[in-house]
This record gives sequence, structure tokens and C-alpha cells, in this order.
Amino acid sequence: MTLMMAAACGLIAANLYYAQPLAGPIATAIGLPVEATGLIVTLTQIGYGIGLLLLVPLGDLVENRRLIVGMIGLVTLALIAAGLSTTPGPFLAASLAIGLGSVAVQMIVPFAANLAPDAVRGRVVGNVMSGLMLGIMMARPVASVIAHLFSWHTMFYLSAVVMVALAALLWTRLPRRAPVAKLSYLQLIGSMGRLLATQPVLQRRAAYQAFQFAAFSLFWTVTPLYLSGPAFGLSQGGIALFALAGVAGAIASPIAGRLADRGLVRPATAFGLASVAVAFLITHIAAEGSSLALALLTFAAILLDFGVTMTLVTGQRSIYELGADLRSRLNGLFMAIFFTGGAIGSALGAWAFASGAWSLASMIGLALPVLALAVFATEKRKG
Repeated sequence: MTLMMAAACGLIAANLYYAQPLAGPIATAIGLPVEATGLIVTLTQIGYGIGLLLLVPLGDLVENRRLIVGMIGLVTLALIAAGLSTTPGPFLAASLAIGLGSVAVQMIVPFAANLAPDAVRGRVVGNVMSGLMLGIMMARPVASVIAHLFSWHTMFYLSAVVMVALAALLWTRLPRRAPVAKLSYLQLIGSMGRLLATQPVLQRRAAYQAFQFAAFSLFWTVTPLYLSGPAFGLSQGGIALFALAGVAGAIASPIAGRLADRGLVRPATAFGLASVAVAFLITHIAAEGSSLALALLTFAAILLDFGVTMTLVTGQRSIYELGADLRSRLNGLFMAIFFTGGAIGSALGAWAFASGAWSLASMIGLALPVLALAVFATEKRKG
């Protein structure tokens, strides 16, 4: 069951990232102006953010299996629409819908937590999250290869076929889970503000992860530009191999889950935060453009992904302890806040690299986990 949920999370989450390396060819094919190419990715992210706040909380109100399969159905239709689009309007609308439906992953994770016994909840969450992280990290290189061999349309059609098969599998294998909450939808959404205001564990964990994901997004926004520049001169193939190296960081998910189950949330969190800071520091050890510098940058990618994943899993394990009947709402808030941090990190990275190259971008990247560590140092109790 855990393996199936992990695979489902990875396959669904990948839909958010397939269009990123294909934005140029897609824009040309549908007649989207060059200056508006960014909308292809931005609208998917906006749809995902809206879904986190307005759809994920439904997991505390609606029978979970039906809700998850329904969201996968929405993603499937949106993927087909994207593949069929020949003009900007329909494609951009499909991009928004892909983001909305892809929040199914954030319904599966608390569902898995609800099914797991207390003693192994962290392990189950960690294993499911490892699938999600692999999906995110593999999506870009897979999309590039499929588009190169066939066309960008094929990537969307292929994923739609996978989603149909996945929906059928989950419908037959997942157990029913009907929440006990008797709230209306408006009451459900209204309660989220109170949860954020009254749950210090949620506040802290969301803050740590917002800093972490900002650093993650900054790194992965800037490094392709840095590696293709005059210092390293890597081709797109070389950059794709570099990105694949970061996948190794996904091994942090099951490790973090097991540490959390043993009551080691605080040291695991501290290690995760420190790992991201060290990742940026080690990129300055060797001379820029040297083989050693490239090796250290690759190791930094692995270490950074490891640290971000470590704090993500320990954070989710912590907030899920606040109440079984609240988990979908807590997860929606947690993910929306850290997703916002990622958006800020991407914007900061693009500006910093344009203004001061890798030196400025990496210093900002270093400052983000250091600030998180400063906040963490004020924590007085387990969280």
C-alpha cells in the first residue's frame, strides 16, 4: 500500500514539472509570445497554490478515495487538453487545471498518515514522500527525452494514459475513508485561519520549510544558468545529468521518517537545515570552472536535496500529530506556505544571478537556511 501511494505521488507530482524544460517549444507551437513564455509554468504553480488552500482541506470533509480519484480525473482531462491545444488560451487554461488537479498528491500523504499506526507514521510518510520527491526530480529529464524522441504533445498524452491507469488502480486498492467532520465547506475553509493562528508547531514547521524551499528553488533556478555560462560551458545534456544527481537526495525521506518515529525530530531538523547551509558553502572551495568545482557543485545538489527532504518529512510528521481530523487542512496550510517560499526563492535567484552571478545568488541561498536555524534555535519544545 505504501509503495503504491509513493508511486502515485511521484507520477502525479511530475505533471507539475513536465512543461518546464519544454516551455520554449510549446510557446512556439501555440503562438505564445516569447515574453509570455513564463506563464506556462506560472499558471500551473498558481493552480497548485489555489488547490492547496481550497481543495486539499476537503480531505477532512469528503470521502478520501473518491476525492483523490476525482482530482486525478481532472488532471487527466487537463493533460489531454494541453496536448490538443494549438492556441495560447486553451493551453494556459489547461496548465492552470493541471496545477489544480495535481494537489491530489497532498491528499494522498495525509491519507497515508491516517492509515498508519502511530509507531510507524513517520516511516510511512517518509516512504510516500520519497516517491513524491523522485517524481519532482525525474520529471524534467523525462520530459526532455520524450520531447526529443517524439514531440512535446506526446509527453502530455503519455502522462494522461498513466493517470487513467493510476486512477483505476487507486479506486480498486485504496480503502474507503470517510472523515467524521460535519462542517460546511465555508466553515472548513474558515477554520484554517484559526488553525494557523493557534498552532505554534504548524507555524514553526511551515517557516522552516519556507526558508528551505526558497533555498532549493533558488539553487535549481540558478544552477542551469551558471553551468551553461562561460565558467563551466555545459551542454543541455550535461545539465540534465547534473539535475539527475540531485535525485540521490530523495533517500532522506525514509531516513527522516524513521528518525521522527524514534523521537529524534529536533536533531533531524537541525541536520536538515545545516545541510542546506553547508551545500551553498562548499561551492566556494574550488576555483570556479574547475573539475573540482563541478564535483563540489554536484555534491552540493545532493546535499541540498537531502536537507530539504529531511525537514519536509519531519515537518509533516510533526503537524500530523496535531489531530487526525485536521490533517488535510494542516497539510494544505503547510504546503501552501512552503510553496510560497519556493516562489520567492525562484524570483530572488533570477534577480541575484543577473545582478551578481553565482557569488550573490549563493550568499542569499546560504542566508536562507541560516535564518531558519536562527528561528529553530528559539524552539523550546519538540515540534
